[in-house]
Amino acid sequence: MLQDQTTTPAAPAAAPAAAPAAAPAAPATTLTSGTGEGPGAGLSQMGFENMIGHMDIVNWSVFILLILMSLGSWYFTIVNVIKNSVIKSRADRVVSTFWETQNPADAIRFMEEQPKGEPFSKIALDAAQAAAHHQKHDGSRLVEALNRSEFIDRALRQAVTRESARLESGMTFLATVGSTAPFVGLLGTVWGIYRALIKIGATGQASIDAVAGPVGEALIMTAIGLGVAIPAVIAYNAFNRMNRNTNAKFDTFAHDLHDFFATGARVGDAPAKR
Repeated sequence: MLQDQTTTPAAPAAAPAAAPAAAPAAPATTLTSGTGEGPGAGLSQMGFENMIGHMDIVNWSVFILLILMSLGSWYFTIVNVIKNSVIKSRADRVVSTFWETQNPADAIRFMEEQPKGEPFSKIALDAAQAAAHHQKHDGSRLVEALNRSEFIDRALRQAVTRESARLESGMTFLATVGSTAPFVGLLGTVWGIYRALIKIGATGQASIDAVAGPVGEALIMTAIGLGVAIPAVIAYNAFNRMNRNTNAKFDTFAHDLHDFFATGARVGDAPAKR
């Protein structure tokens, strides 16, 4: 007996398993400008012109102080160059003319005709005045207290000290600028880095445009500080050497003047007629 054959419908195909959701991609950390213009835009903020436009009161104070220090050091550098050049050019002529003049009165007159800032003539005039003053008070208590040699020696020491002090004009300022200008520039550097950190903390990003300006100002301030200090140190060392040579000439001339006015003759020469 034939059995009824029933056809059971095939089970529907299983739906493909859903693909797992892709995890969100982590944001790439790139050192770009916040304006989207690339690193070049941030680096352009590190120039001197940008620094001038974005400085605060601390930066301006440091910058103006460095400018004043630079102007002062260059002023004293130029003044000392002129002064030392004039002294050096006249020294040999003044000294040689004094010793070559046969009549002491003419030699003194020649010294009185020299410019006010000529040091060798002023030393000679002080010695001559001391000798004349001591001779004028011959027999007084002055002569009893100090003999002629001691009185002239005292006057020469004072004259040499005075003229040496005049040579030192501006030297203290140059030394101060040379030693402190780098630290003043460093103050601007520290403040610029501090501003960069404050900006990073406020914006939450370390992009070039967030830090380029303050860091650029910091680097420029350091460079300015060194640019102010280096010429001042060079000038100080140069003038210090010049002054040592000039002071040695002062001492030599003063010793010869002492012998001349105390004994009537320069050491190594025949006695001069007074």
